[in-house]
Amino acid sequence: MQKSGILFLLLFIQSVSVFSQKKSLLQTTNSYFELVRPKFEGKEAFETVAFVEKYWRVAGNTGFNNTVYRISSKLEEAGYVLEENATSEDRLTYRIETRKMERPTWEPVDGSVQIIGQAEKLLDFSTNRHLMYQYSSSTPKEGITAEVIYVENKEALKGLDVEGKIIFAGEGGYRAFQSAVKEGGALGIFTYDMPDYLQPSKNTKSIQFRGLRYDAKKPAWAVALSYEAKEKLKAALEKGPVSVHVNIQTKIYDWEELTVVANVKGSELPMESLVFSAHIQEPGANDNATGVGTQLEMAQITADLVQKGELDLKRTLTFLWGDEIISTRRYIEEEEKREPEINWGISLDMVGENTEITGGTFLIEKMPDPSAIWTRGEDQHSEWGGRPLEKEDMKPHYLNDFMIYVFEEQGAYANWVVKTNPFEGGSDHTPFLRADIPGLLLWHFTDQFYHTDQDRLDKVSQNTMVNVGTAALVSAYTLLNGENQTAEQMVDLIAASAQKRLTTEYELSKSSIAAGGSSKEEQEILDTWSDYYVKTLDTVKDLLTVDHPGTLKKILDAQEAIKNQLGELTFQ
Repeated sequence: MQKSGILFLLLFIQSVSVFSQKKSLLQTTNSYFELVRPKFEGKEAFETVAFVEKYWRVAGNTGFNNTVYRISSKLEEAGYVLEENATSEDRLTYRIETRKMERPTWEPVDGSVQIIGQAEKLLDFSTNRHLMYQYSSSTPKEGITAEVIYVENKEALKGLDVEGKIIFAGEGGYRAFQSAVKEGGALGIFTYDMPDYLQPSKNTKSIQFRGLRYDAKKPAWAVALSYEAKEKLKAALEKGPVSVHVNIQTKIYDWEELTVVANVKGSELPMESLVFSAHIQEPGANDNATGVGTQLEMAQITADLVQKGELDLKRTLTFLWGDEIISTRRYIEEEEKREPEINWGISLDMVGENTEITGGTFLIEKMPDPSAIWTRGEDQHSEWGGRPLEKEDMKPHYLNDFMIYVFEEQGAYANWVVKTNPFEGGSDHTPFLRADIPGLLLWHFTDQFYHTDQDRLDKVSQNTMVNVGTAALVSAYTLLNGENQTAEQMVDLIAASAQKRLTTEYELSKSSIAAGGSSKEEQEILDTWSDYYVKTLDTVKDLLTVDHPGTLKKILDAQEAIKNQLGELTFQ
């Protein structure tokens, strides 16, 4: 048979397989969609965002702690019982973990920058709450007035007298110039560093927050400039010497770090679990008050369904709120503080964007698969970017394709765009993966207000939080109640996904070879994808409640089909 004929046959088989697996898997997921969709209104999620985003949140500070207290109060209202008061019959429990912090916490109070001789302030905390670097110390209460000098780079500092002056840093940012403060006697530093994806020439007042290392012996402060402030300051300097008045007021104090852990105990397999994680720290609305609020409403809905007898979960469902990466990693490592093993981990980070305002789209960041080695076709990194991975970095697992499937079902239902990106890291999914636990990220990018002081409530969409939260819960319920029939449905899904991927990659490889690419390298791509999906099918076994010869044979047959398809798609 000619290659074209083989491909036609494969595409036909693929379409039949996709149709059949969707029918069977929909019977499972639709029952949960029918439970969740009428319940998930997004009202609690949005109200929580409105509460949380008022605060500049760092672990241990007022805003972080008030968020924890709001979460715990809402959990109690929903029926969760404080662990220390719970009985063995209580399935809904929560706890607040407290830990001594290695360094003090920090919060901004007020701040402003004004060019002497100009009536209007260059920057003001009321509209630019990221103007002072995180962990900046305070100036004297009355502020300071000093000359500003522009220094192009670190090399230009050599031999320059900066004592009593404020440095306007060129290349390198704060760290390149911090010696001028610590050793040279400079009073403080102004910096400007806005990535292109933030569109600074359009969003001229935006400031992306920055941080410096806290040093109790040598306290320091730094100011991050907006595009507008940078241009005004440069224009003033071009006319001659410039002095500014700077007033920065912050709080640096010792406190405890808090983490909230809520559990819905599984009825049959309580020692297995799925963990949702949303971090509280960071000062924005989308990042990450939306993760906090969406997850809270997810926990409330789950409690309501369980208490009314409309839902039973065989495995344990955990909701975690804390300090990004740190709290999740600690939860994973401190096995003595949790009973269940973790089967799956999902991070909710920036999940409520109004994309008509922020740009970008909703993304599922996949566990490391070959698209993180060879990024091509529809697989593209976000502007956040990611380093190319190696074959040994791959994490074959059905979670990628399963979550994509469920979210696309919600996308089709709600006319909502769902896309994916190859693994990049940087959020609460990374501790799961480092611990060899299947984990992925739900998020948005590109976002022209990412980490800026313009990331406020007006950039948030209640509907988006409903869509993300609904699909996340349906995914979780399906996995937590998964058994042999679910495993067989998952095999069908993975087999269809493998067929589609190999066909797509073959066409991309053909185009690459036609353009002068190496057939050997292109064959390696196909081989790697085939191996990835063969290994992915093995992971379906973790859904089995009992080993069943029929299910195990189905897995072996699907693996053999993938290998046979690869045998037909060869360039050697």
